[in-house]
Amino acid sequence: MSATLGIAIERLSKSFGAVQALADIEIQVKAGEFLALIGPSGCGKTTLLKCVAGLLPADAGRIVIGSRPVSGPGGREASLVFQDFALLPWATARENAEFGLLLRGAPAAERTEAARRALAKVGLAGSFEQAYPAQLSGGMQQRVGLARALAVNPQVLLMDEPFASIDEQTRRILQDDLLRLWSEERKTVVLVTHSMEEAIYLSDRVVVLSPRPGRVHRVLDVPLPRPRETLDVRASGEFARLVDELWQILKKMQ
Repeated sequence: MSATLGIAIERLSKSFGAVQALADIEIQVKAGEFLALIGPSGCGKTTLLKCVAGLLPADAGRIVIGSRPVSGPGGREASLVFQDFALLPWATARENAEFGLLLRGAPAAERTEAARRALAKVGLAGSFEQAYPAQLSGGMQQRVGLARALAVNPQVLLMDEPFASIDEQTRRILQDDLLRLWSEERKTVVLVTHSMEEAIYLSDRVVVLSPRPGRVHRVLDVPLPRPRETLDVRASGEFARLVDELWQILKKMQ
């Protein structure tokens, strides 16, 4: 298991022309923490995640992962999991899982070993390795996307609504799988979601962003016991209370 790094987001602002997406964002993500980002549509959640990944430059402020300021894409500390899977349709599951390592110039044998190990972690070992995306269900495709992120062994996992386009039953299964992986490896995770239940179920803290321009409106601690994937957390009164508290925060911003 690689070392785990924290993230410091310091007075970050981002605009697109005359539209200011983010304003003065200050967030400290502890090493090994599971943090959720939620807020009204258009509040800049995905923009913030892309800034952390180095895919978008900030106009002001800075982001530091561990001790390295983020200055652009290609940082080896973090991997991004997309909502729409972003798989190569002409490549097998194993080849898709290898893709990040291919971009980093890893030797073929190393790529194959790491991809197979990552696919096994997400339950796609064996014959699934040679399947193409069109032969896989939506849930399996997202597992391949997660395996691709895990194959490079990042210290930080950035997830942009990874389960939004999956049916509810599969979504719950993948949430539990993600929690199991997080419990085993304790990577730092930042998850963007629109789901209040998902934010509460998965995270240690929920950061609520305000309507555009996105600012940190509130930070909600989630003191639910872990490991949640083996406990009946969703049925507890405390879970319901926390979801309702988050809803009340969001409702007041409408």
